[in-house]
Amino acid sequence: MAYTTLGDTGLDVSRLCLGCMNFGSERSWMMNDRDASVDLIHEALDLGINFLDTANVYSTGESEEIVGDAVASANRDELVLATKVFGEMRDGPNGSGLSRKHILDQVEASLDRLGTDYIDLYQIHRWDDDTPIEETLAALDHLVETGRVRYIGASTMTAYQFTKALYTSDIEDYSRFACMQPEYSAVARHEEANLLEVCEAEGVGVIPWSPLAGGFLTGKYERDGDPTDGTRGAASESVRGYFIEENWDVLDEIRALAEAKGATPAQVALAWLLHREVVDAPIIGPRSSEHLRENVGAVSVDLSDEEAARIEAPKTPRWPAAGKD
Repeated sequence: MAYTTLGDTGLDVSRLCLGCMNFGSERSWMMNDRDASVDLIHEALDLGINFLDTANVYSTGESEEIVGDAVASANRDELVLATKVFGEMRDGPNGSGLSRKHILDQVEASLDRLGTDYIDLYQIHRWDDDTPIEETLAALDHLVETGRVRYIGASTMTAYQFTKALYTSDIEDYSRFACMQPEYSAVARHEEANLLEVCEAEGVGVIPWSPLAGGFLTGKYERDGDPTDGTRGAASESVRGYFIEENWDVLDEIRALAEAKGATPAQVALAWLLHREVVDAPIIGPRSSEHLRENVGAVSVDLSDEEAARIEAPKTPRWPAAGKD
């Protein structure tokens, strides 16, 4: 495994981050097997992945509990545990959002489920239109100052919102977002016209979610065929949204490069992200040992600038995204 620092911080993270949304029972496509989930996390740690990302809302806390069980015997000093806050955790007032109350309540619940005294990276899962960003940042800064959180991060918002948050942190001397978690893959490049320029200019780390476009870039779907029962493509309209002509053209280039390099399409798709200077650690979401090891193999796949350009050629990044851009 290779390592890098997260943005302009000194925090060492593996070049791949293990996404933990699959570890739970909320959806049919999740692993739905606690012991197997723990085993897969252990295998990821053995392969050198030290960066794990979850969220309080994933299976309403179940994912965090599984991660906590899995890392209980690990070397905590080497681990980078990341989780997120925003989503609805219960019905009724103050059950979601980024108010000071919700953040302070939820960080304690996440710490308990993860079985740890501190969270390395605490991220706001979405922008909250109902809470002033000053209130949110003050609460997050309090968590850093009191030692419950080491770094803070954000996910999925407009460049204006993110720039406003960074500016507010600078003006008010609050802890600054160290990283951004955007949707980003070879067939979802809209953030190149939105958040990524801000991240690059401000020294903010980038940890893309859905780097394989919900499985589309693994090559398991075909232009003229229906998704196989049991796949995310069959269960998710979001994944089927990738089934447009220019995305198939991207996949054709990825498949051709994979064949030439003796790699898999998934490995080439991840290697393309790792080739992007702004990207620190794509968030992978394997559900089996085979998929995990395949993903980790991407770290050893090198792409030239010309090869990366072949993958990029069919797409023109636009913001806001039109469909699955």
